[in-house]
Amino acid sequence: MKKISVVIPCYNEEENIDAMCQAVTAEFREHLPEYDYEIIFIDNDSKDRTRDLIRLNIEKDSHIKAIFNAKNFGQFNSPYYGLLQMTGDAGILLACDFQDPVEMIREFVHGWEEGYKIVIGVKTKSEESRLIYGLRSLYYKLIRRFSDVEQIEQYTGFGLYDRAFVEVLAKLDDPTPFLRGVVAELGFRRKEIEYTQPLRRAGKTKNNWYSLYDGAMLSFTSYTKIGLRLATFTGFFGSFISFVIAIVFLIRKLTDWYGYEAGVAPLIILVGILGSLQLLFIGLIGEYILSINHRVMKRPLVVEEERVGDWDEEDKEIS
Repeated sequence: MKKISVVIPCYNEEENIDAMCQAVTAEFREHLPEYDYEIIFIDNDSKDRTRDLIRLNIEKDSHIKAIFNAKNFGQFNSPYYGLLQMTGDAGILLACDFQDPVEMIREFVHGWEEGYKIVIGVKTKSEESRLIYGLRSLYYKLIRRFSDVEQIEQYTGFGLYDRAFVEVLAKLDDPTPFLRGVVAELGFRRKEIEYTQPLRRAGKTKNNWYSLYDGAMLSFTSYTKIGLRLATFTGFFGSFISFVIAIVFLIRKLTDWYGYEAGVAPLIILVGILGSLQLLFIGLIGEYILSINHRVMKRPLVVEEERVGDWDEEDKEIS
């Protein structure tokens, strides 16, 4: 019997834990009874009753197990690490807030049985804020245009990954992994299934403008050169324009020494523009350096505080 691992990252999701356990269990019992399954919660140091509720569900159902992180390791490291701990023939990443429809599990599994190593969900619509959805769409289009690697628009990581692909992920040894980019980069045979993203079932989103910016910069610095190239080209163009302006001012002053008074306004404006550009691109280059720094330090993806549930030592985990 083939086994499917459902990996569910969570942080302060006390209002969704029970419902999520029931929904995933019902999905397998009613629609995929021919498969064995496990549900792996990986908790990012929740401050509410999330861990207590996970423990209670583990006591009721041996299919459920959990990894409790020692601290919050972020929205990218924790799911990636959880996927590496699966013991099934394929793993499914699923958000705990129900914005990833649980009923799509059966579609992913059927796509996997068709021979696809990766089956992912791609949002075509969303019930979230139109502004947020529109900004995400614009961001994806920009990344796709400037990236050296094909990027998947409106893909959040929600999907099924064959064990062979997850074993490749384990070999990457990247302390700051960006799964959405890796899936597009490595070129495994992939099936995309469209869906409409619903609103959160309960609770408040943990994403804010800073976390969204952090994710955007991770993909930007990992898969594009445009920031560095833009800094180079802008610097060259700005230097050329400044040189031309300086020559024009010099010629006009030499030809009309006493009559030509340029004043300091043009100089102040030019210095302000050039200074702003310098700060912009120094910050952009700093983002690339920060990304390199994180990778060079080789810190672990997460540090486990505790494992709960039936973690059989004979199970072959990826890492």
